[in-house]
Amino acid sequence: MTVLITGANGNVSSAVIQSLQAHAGLKVRAMVRDAAKAPNIPGVEVVTGDLDHPETLTEAFAGVDTLWLLNAMGPQAPHASSNAVWAARAAGVRHLVRLSAIGAAHDAPTRNGRLHALSDVEALESGIATTIIRPAFFMQNLIGSVSGGVLYHAIGQGRIGIIDIRDIADFGAHILANPDAHAGRVYTLTGPQSVSMADAAQTLTDALGKPVTAQEIPPQAAVEGMKAAGFPAWVAEVSGLEYGAAYASGWGDYTTPDFTSVTGKPGRTLAEFARDHSALLAG
Repeated sequence: MTVLITGANGNVSSAVIQSLQAHAGLKVRAMVRDAAKAPNIPGVEVVTGDLDHPETLTEAFAGVDTLWLLNAMGPQAPHASSNAVWAARAAGVRHLVRLSAIGAAHDAPTRNGRLHALSDVEALESGIATTIIRPAFFMQNLIGSVSGGVLYHAIGQGRIGIIDIRDIADFGAHILANPDAHAGRVYTLTGPQSVSMADAAQTLTDALGKPVTAQEIPPQAAVEGMKAAGFPAWVAEVSGLEYGAAYASGWGDYTTPDFTSVTGKPGRTLAEFARDHSALLAG
């Protein structure tokens, strides 16, 4: 079975490729826009293609059985997702696994969630067997939020069912390797705990062996910080203002059993994540 991974250079898709190495009998194909920047993983075929340009997808999708569809966040996201779905139809792809977003719905409190809802519906109604994965806030986002022993955030006292990207990857790889039982399913993935940023700071303190404090910053400051780090304005505004307000209101304060019910193993805790990434978090 041939599995095509889109967004192969990104944090989540590259982790999916790594997780797929544990599943024998799969031919893994990684799609990137620039072959020179492709991940160098033994046994993984690299193809070029750009979801924003459908004419580039025909060769990349040829002979693919199962598709991992991850497209970049932004106002053009439905265009990219639609191009992938239609390329998959033309290529005869049998199953599509789409990475969506937590709380994706037509009445979601963020533009990102509302746009993902449109793409989720298109995929589910495409005639291709489809599985939707909606992950919570990534634990790895904390790495860029800690500086000088301070965890900066803009979500007030809100709690989030935060999840490790490695668990998203393991879940996705499990579905890609065994897709039939998951056709038409929509999974919401969280970690095993819902935590506040104060909780997170204490967990980081325990893991690093030195104090980490949580400090709330104004939402607009979060936006400007993301822009300064190179994020597009749309992504910074949706993340800092819209998701920040939603999480502060308690919108993300829940966990689900989906990860464990499908994989048969517990999700990684924030403490495990902190121990495994202590060097990055302390840097």
